Amino acid sequence: MSSSDHPARAAAGSAPVDVLERLSRLVREERRALVGVARSEGLGAEEAVECVQDALCTFLTRDREGLAVDAAHASASLKVIVRNAARNFRRRHRRSLPHTPIAPGLEPEASGASAHELLVHAEDVVRLRACVAELCSVQRAVVMLRLLEERSGEDVAELLGVTRNHVDVLVHRAKGSLRVCMRHAAGAGD
Repeated sequence: MSSSDHPARAAAGSAPVDVLERLSRLVREERRALVGVARSEGLGAEEAVECVQDALCTFLTRDREGLAVDAAHASASLKVIVRNAARNFRRRHRRSLPHTPIAPGLEPEASGASAHELLVHAEDVVRLRACVAELCSVQRAVVMLRLLEERSGEDVAELLGVTRNHVDVLVHRAKGSLRVCMRHAAGAGD
């Protein structure tokens, strides 16, 4: 099939389609609606954000051409995938019926954070995980053990076979690298 026969390439002309940028824009525009779909299936705010993240991963692996061709099609596909992810979440956790439905955009006062805030936080977590993956193996191990698992510096030093001072240096350098990476990732997402 030639490049002119492919629907995604034909719609975009000769310029390559930046699928991630379009998806990013679509998610920013539709995030409230996507979380609302999951909430309407009976999930809490945090569970809804998790379903939206799962749906985005699924969408990226299955329907990239749909995004390149038509944003309305991509939006509809994402909503269907979110709805199915929410229903699967309920099945996995043995919830046969949805909880009391909450209107999209309205959050219970006791939850503390809105679904929008949770989604923004989840996007930051995804960026941070990508940045951690870019660290060298020793720095990545120190970050995982010292910062995420909250092990003591002595424990990490013993596990890695280095001195306690070297662990501190590795943590300091890793934090600097993560700050730079997060700034760059945040700038690329806008």
